Amino acid sequence: MKTQERSGLLFALAGFATLSFGDVVVKTMVGQWSPVGIAAARYVIGAIALAGLLHAREGAGAFRMPHPKVQLMRGAAVGLATLGFFSAIFFMPLAAATSVTFTSPMITALLAAVLLGEPARRQTWIASVIAFTGVLIVLRPNFMAIGWAALLPLLSALGMSMLMIGNRFVAGKGSALAMQFYVGLFAAPLLVLAATAFHFSGLEQYALTWPHWSVLARCALVACSASCAHWLIYMGTVRAGAATIAPMTYVQLLVASLAGWLLFDDHPDAWTLLGAGIIVAAGLYLWRSGRDTAPARTEGNAA
Repeated sequence: MKTQERSGLLFALAGFATLSFGDVVVKTMVGQWSPVGIAAARYVIGAIALAGLLHAREGAGAFRMPHPKVQLMRGAAVGLATLGFFSAIFFMPLAAATSVTFTSPMITALLAAVLLGEPARRQTWIASVIAFTGVLIVLRPNFMAIGWAALLPLLSALGMSMLMIGNRFVAGKGSALAMQFYVGLFAAPLLVLAATAFHFSGLEQYALTWPHWSVLARCALVACSASCAHWLIYMGTVRAGAATIAPMTYVQLLVASLAGWLLFDDHPDAWTLLGAGIIVAAGLYLWRSGRDTAPARTEGNAA
């Protein structure tokens, strides 16, 4: 492995671990404020900070966004993913929620077949069946304990898959910083509207009150850590390539499991660990099958 690829893997490893750090911070706010309110505050703070940074680095011209409708879809997708995941970790163990979101690559491949007309490979269907078997195993104890709320991580995975589809439409149309800002620009108001709607739903856990200053401080910390994480992952992708760094995402499950065990007294049972392992195996199988077929496609294009 080349030195540049090694550094890329380290950048990606640090980036995905930092994303999990933000999830741990969110978990510390369980019961202190509405999860949708936390998601909205995180993106409002993030969008404002990214706007200032984007203007300082790239000037006013960077705010002329390409494909506004696609950017709106990306923002809505991130809002859906954030709403689903932040709500999920309010109801269920962090590791269990995190493991279910790893179905996102399989959902993305299936959506690409439906929405983009990309051929769905046999390996995609195999990985999807394996992954959703793992999901059923993970959700078994959680569904019995908390009911339909156990499906919230799947909502998050769907949102992340929609974001990946949107990213394909705007790839190369702007800098990584600009693309982060465009997502936040649309996600922030959509999440504010969602937080307001949930406030009037009558559900006590979604009621909006004036938050303690520490809650807002932690929302700012999550916004900052997420932006840093995305930059680290971007640097890893540039240095090593998206296919090479893909398995590094599973460090999130390790961090979530350790944090849940040490900080929140979440002790997953053997069935939950088995289900998480099956989901990870499905993701690695899909990644490996993609790498195995990549050289053949490259040779065909060159010819």
